[in-house]
Amino acid sequence: MAMASLLSTVTPLSYKQSPYLKHPQYLSSLFYSNGKPRAQIKLRSLITAKSNGSDSADAPDRLISAITYFYPFFDGIQYGKYVITQFTPIQTLIQPLIPAIRVFKSFPFNGFLIFLTLYFVVVRNPNFSRYVRFNTMQAIVLDVLLIFPDLLERGFNPRDGLGLDLLMSLDSTVFLFLLVSLIYGSSSCLLGQVPRLPIVAEAADRQVL
Repeated sequence: MAMASLLSTVTPLSYKQSPYLKHPQYLSSLFYSNGKPRAQIKLRSLITAKSNGSDSADAPDRLISAITYFYPFFDGIQYGKYVITQFTPIQTLIQPLIPAIRVFKSFPFNGFLIFLTLYFVVVRNPNFSRYVRFNTMQAIVLDVLLIFPDLLERGFNPRDGLGLDLLMSLDSTVFLFLLVSLIYGSSSCLLGQVPRLPIVAEAADRQVL
């Protein structure tokens, strides 16, 4: 009951309100540099987690990095409205997170404020280790990518039939990817490993100096 109530009150951010569309430099900088596609730029070497001269991140770095992956998951929880109501194990998994999700969704601009905090206070702050900044940037890029299914859903909003089936499949795929990214990203960070999400990792790697 609490899960259904939560999902019924969660509404995705309007594309007119989307902070990334109001500030397109954040989105374009992920894929372009000096007017050229970043795919043409030589990739930097893979990240190696180092802290205090060791080959693994220390406990605070691991914890901060693990927590950042909750940001895109909370922001995209509405895509799970079909999956969560159909599968009891997923409901059980999400149930402990409901209070935090309610707080996150309680104010329309919480997502934007968290985005600014993570980007400018963490990613652009050399006082944080590269391990923390890389994982934070991965979470940010993952959240930015949610713009595309949001725009598609708003431009293609069927009520029934095949169109609704396709929309349900799209939403469920996005949600499951967010869930897997949360589990994989957070667990890897807690173990001191470097998670590299498909598509997201390369864009994040290029943003972290």
